[in-house]
Amino acid sequence: MFLDKVEIYVKAGNGGNGCVSFHREKYVSRGGPDGGDGGKGGNIIFTIDKGSNTLLDFKHRRRFIAENGRDGKPSKMFGKSAQDIIIEVPPGTLIRDAETDKIIKDMSDCGDFIIAKGGKGGWGNSHFATPSRQAPNFAKNGLPGEEKKIILELKMLAEVGLIGYPNVGKSSILNIVSMARPKIANYHFTTLSPNLGVVHVDDGFEFVMADIPGLIEGASDGLGLGHDFLRHIERCRLLVHVVDISSGEGRDPIDDIDNINAELVKFSEELIDRPQIIAANKIDLLEDFYDIVGRDDPGAPQTPVGGVSADTPFQKGAFAEFEEYAKNLGCDVVYISAATGEGIDKLIEKIVRLYPSLPPMKIYESEIIVGDGVLDVPRNSHDVNITVDKNVYTVEGEWLYKVVNSVNFDDRESAMYFQRVLNKSGVIEKLRESGINEGDTVNIYGVEFDFVD
Repeated sequence: MFLDKVEIYVKAGNGGNGCVSFHREKYVSRGGPDGGDGGKGGNIIFTIDKGSNTLLDFKHRRRFIAENGRDGKPSKMFGKSAQDIIIEVPPGTLIRDAETDKIIKDMSDCGDFIIAKGGKGGWGNSHFATPSRQAPNFAKNGLPGEEKKIILELKMLAEVGLIGYPNVGKSSILNIVSMARPKIANYHFTTLSPNLGVVHVDDGFEFVMADIPGLIEGASDGLGLGHDFLRHIERCRLLVHVVDISSGEGRDPIDDIDNINAELVKFSEELIDRPQIIAANKIDLLEDFYDIVGRDDPGAPQTPVGGVSADTPFQKGAFAEFEEYAKNLGCDVVYISAATGEGIDKLIEKIVRLYPSLPPMKIYESEIIVGDGVLDVPRNSHDVNITVDKNVYTVEGEWLYKVVNSVNFDDRESAMYFQRVLNKSGVIEKLRESGINEGDTVNIYGVEFDFVD
């Protein structure tokens, strides 16, 4: 089974809470605060698995939640930091934000990427001791870890893509030129997923070739299998358009090329500018083929294996029309037989000659600002949203949520610190602008208090 697009949920671990503790030891007076800091929450990290070419591992697991950091302990002992979760994805996987569909990261040729950063551990009360406050009875809670829904979308890293209608011989060509062993049969849609193969050439040179299945007229609108697999063509540096030159199924090769190119344009206008080679396959089914085109291979058999009826449309007039069409399209034509292997070497030689001039493989830039390897959506640090319902003013803001989780409201000094934050950040002023009156209730992430002006 092939899976190339999936939505998952990731949640980094929360930081551990700081500890409130005082040193107690016989014969040691005024030991002072010795609460340790909390440990850091685990990160969610993506890494590339070069041996994979499907997202099938995510079929049954869609949630990835890292462990929280441990709380601090007495004697200034730090809490243990949680382990990171490493998620392996195939090369060429795009990570998108599920809400905006914007690209966060292209996992094509990069190192590890932190998609969700674990929360920092809170400080123990030993950090808050001052000459005037020698026994602080509060500590900071750990910060929450980042969480988000993301979409993983695989766009394969193939330099050469075999495109064309079903049953024209794409899988057979890939089977001959590489170590890939796709399923092959003489019926439509034998190939139900893209296949990758590495083509080894002399002097250690090699390139990756992909068989892209299911492209028919209407593929960009969801017909056939092409709607799901057109995305895998986007990275290809060269497109090899495979056609059935024998017209064995009653289709005109020129119409096939026009229809497929029209689908490529509808999917992405960039694709029509990619270099193309036309591989005219199934010459073994044509009688007198070499007499029609003129033999240029002395070692080739004069009568190809097989043959169709004498009224085959590929006669001298059709051949001239096809050659003229390819010339106007700016494409070289290589006549091959995937069944007998005839012309396959010439096809590979043509690809190798074009290789140095091919455009670079497409790498997608991040559409969301990323800092230090972590998703960082720009925002005003003190932005809040205030809603009113029956004299209850609910205040929300990502930064405010972190502050609430870092305050010990059972401690008077810590609660006073929270009040100072609300004043300095302008939250109190924004409440006044929203029409709040003395005695009305303020709700900040479950913390409720009466407003006093």
